[in-house]
Amino acid sequence: MSPEVEIRTATMAKIYVEQGYLEKAAVIYRHLLTQNPDRQDFLDALGLIEKKLSSKKKIEPGHMIPLFREWIDLLLRYNQYQKLKKIQHHYNR
Repeated sequence: MSPEVEIRTATMAKIYVEQGYLEKAAVIYRHLLTQNPDRQDFLDALGLIEKKLSSKKKIEPGHMIPLFREWIDLLLRYNQYQKLKKIQHHYNR
């Protein structure tokens, strides 16, 4: 028996949304955003999913800590990405 392979593509996330697996879709979009922080379509899709999830269940204060950690991680990665773009631009002149 082979281990389950996790497919992390926008198509897979859309399929999960259509099937009602919003948490799984959100995980994929967050992963895709770490690799492509400028993709507004991923941000929009994740925003809609999170809005649906928050309307389904009340978020308890303890659940906010992992969200803040992930948010901070994404901000740090985005800042690193911006720095790398500046360095690349400098050397490509």
